Amino acid sequence: MSFRFPDTFLWGGATAANQIEGAHTTDGKGLSTSDVQPYGSFGELRSRQTGDFNIKDIAIDFYHRYPQDIQLFSELGFSCFRLSIAWSRIFPKGDELEPNELGLAYYDKIFDELEKHNITPVVTLSHYEMPLHLAEHYHGWTNRTLIGFFERYAKTVFERYGNRVKYWLTFNEVNVTLHESFTGAGIPRGSDQQTLYQGIHHQLVASAKAVKLCHEMLPEAKIGNMMLGAVQYALTSHPDDVFEAMQQNRDWLFFGDVQSRGYYPSYMTRKFKELGISLNITEQDKQDLKETIDFISFSYYMTGCVSVQKNTMSQEDDVAFKMGTNPYLESTGWGWQIDPKGLRIVCNLLYDRYQKPLFIVENGLGAVDKINENGQIEDDYRIQYMNDHLYQVGEALQDGVKILGYTCWGPIDLVSASTAQMSKRYGVIYVDRDDQGNGTLQRIKKKSFDWYKNVIASKGENLTPPADK
Repeated sequence: MSFRFPDTFLWGGATAANQIEGAHTTDGKGLSTSDVQPYGSFGELRSRQTGDFNIKDIAIDFYHRYPQDIQLFSELGFSCFRLSIAWSRIFPKGDELEPNELGLAYYDKIFDELEKHNITPVVTLSHYEMPLHLAEHYHGWTNRTLIGFFERYAKTVFERYGNRVKYWLTFNEVNVTLHESFTGAGIPRGSDQQTLYQGIHHQLVASAKAVKLCHEMLPEAKIGNMMLGAVQYALTSHPDDVFEAMQQNRDWLFFGDVQSRGYYPSYMTRKFKELGISLNITEQDKQDLKETIDFISFSYYMTGCVSVQKNTMSQEDDVAFKMGTNPYLESTGWGWQIDPKGLRIVCNLLYDRYQKPLFIVENGLGAVDKINENGQIEDDYRIQYMNDHLYQVGEALQDGVKILGYTCWGPIDLVSASTAQMSKRYGVIYVDRDDQGNGTLQRIKKKSFDWYKNVIASKGENLTPPADK
């Protein structure tokens, strides 16, 4: 590929408040669902009263070190930075009538710093950090009342930051609720399918209401959804495998269908009937859902395989979604299969399906990085991973897919969402902190820092074809 990315293409990195900020009770912040997950999104839940160590309480201390980190992002050449606003900083319990001014003022400072470096913020309203009070006392999104609470929160931040933020996302990886109900939606684990899908419905309505508010209050802004783009391939050409892959892909595409088309697809009507699910969908809900998103954003890390003929499921602990193993692909140390071409496939799939611009807002490699005797981190494996995936993004652009931008996950080492580890590192910037919380929090540029900087500066012209091409 000899190809230059468009001048309008947004380059950057992506983070979440609960994985970088720390300061978990500072300036009036309330506890969030993340604050009771010291072992990660798929680990055991623990009460804060037990005194358990939670590495996210400090994380990488972005709350106090953001000027230094944003300076490094500027040095990389970022034109955008995806961050989330911690809902419980703005409404500590989630059901208050008035927001926490200290929480609002903190994000004013973040946006000031980003503007100083000409970096466009891409803001997620809810990134796995619902106020804990809403989960404990309202059972999360199972309760319709949360729609109003989220609407109030969205209106508050739109009023405060609307002239500063041009790209908004409603919920992070909204389809994860199917796999981890507490992390995704504050819904008690083990809830039945009726309860789960009713909560998902309330979440989708709340998203649509936020979209409507954004369109009314901020006509120059764009707002999208965010899905985990984990496509499943048929393991064999047997028609049963092909059909099963289609069905499993519909499980996550359904969220995009509702938010992009404004109504429930017919295949879900059949599924609900077969599962004995009867959702409470009001006429007002139907009207609200018609307010559709402006673009599709998604994360992409891996693909999987489906077969009805034998058990092909991965056994690695961190493969939370139990995706079948593809015999043609290599895996990371955490069992996530590496499939760069899959990113091109997902881009084409989503654009063909929705004909809306795409935004790749998460993609990266979690790996164990070591500092060598010269104090350097030689992460050639990350360079290879990013090169091969970005090369496929370039191919998708040449396919005619409209892509707004790419934000790597995460540009700076942060706490892993799934395992709550620092040792599962994603960044092109190293943070000196280990899984037990030891370290100076010093920031060190990895070898991949300069590589990514050069990719951005050249608009992708220095990307090389994958070795197997």
